[in-house]
Amino acid sequence: MEPTPEVVAAFEAAKGFMPVDEGLALYAAAGEAAGLGLPLLEVGTYCGRSTILLAAAAREAGTVAVTVDHHRGSEEQQPGWEYHDPSVVDDEPGVGRMDTLPTFRRTLYKAGLEEHVIAVVGRSPQAAKVWAAPLGLVFIDGGHTDEHARADYEGWVPHLAPGGLLVIHDVFPDPADGGQAPYRVYRRALESGAFTEISVTHSLRVLRRTGAGL
Repeated sequence: MEPTPEVVAAFEAAKGFMPVDEGLALYAAAGEAAGLGLPLLEVGTYCGRSTILLAAAAREAGTVAVTVDHHRGSEEQQPGWEYHDPSVVDDEPGVGRMDTLPTFRRTLYKAGLEEHVIAVVGRSPQAAKVWAAPLGLVFIDGGHTDEHARADYEGWVPHLAPGGLLVIHDVFPDPADGGQAPYRVYRRALESGAFTEISVTHSLRVLRRTGAGL
């Protein structure tokens, strides 16, 4: 399953970090998972680049994409860090904090996908505690500290339906290539015996839930 040229163009135009080949792999996973008729959930929205793909797949299947983010930026996006973008800072006097929510909303509007997305604005662990519905896909792409990656995994994986897909971004087996928190979560999923890996595209891993456990 491949996205339309319009969806690819919207993805490429959106602010974000995911390369096209990983995006196509994410879309393929989302398209497959959407066949379960369940919501597709993303942890880590930023400005909506990957949300476009989940929303497009949800639209095709008649389901919905849910994306969770506090929109204040992750650790590496704060001032002075490598991925900081001053254009998404709220420069209102007395605020001066990262705020990617307006850019995210414009991204979805321009892509024509607003009605296929539920945006949850808040902290992932808090949202996971009050979430009750089964999910067809969980895409973990939030904070990259061990604390955040572990909380995202432990908070959302219990809601993943049997046969659903767990997708983890920025998985780097070699520490020289990037942070290790997503890799450790990926290894935990495999070692739990509850997941079977079905695809690898650079730093994007797609696993199917084939058993119980975390």
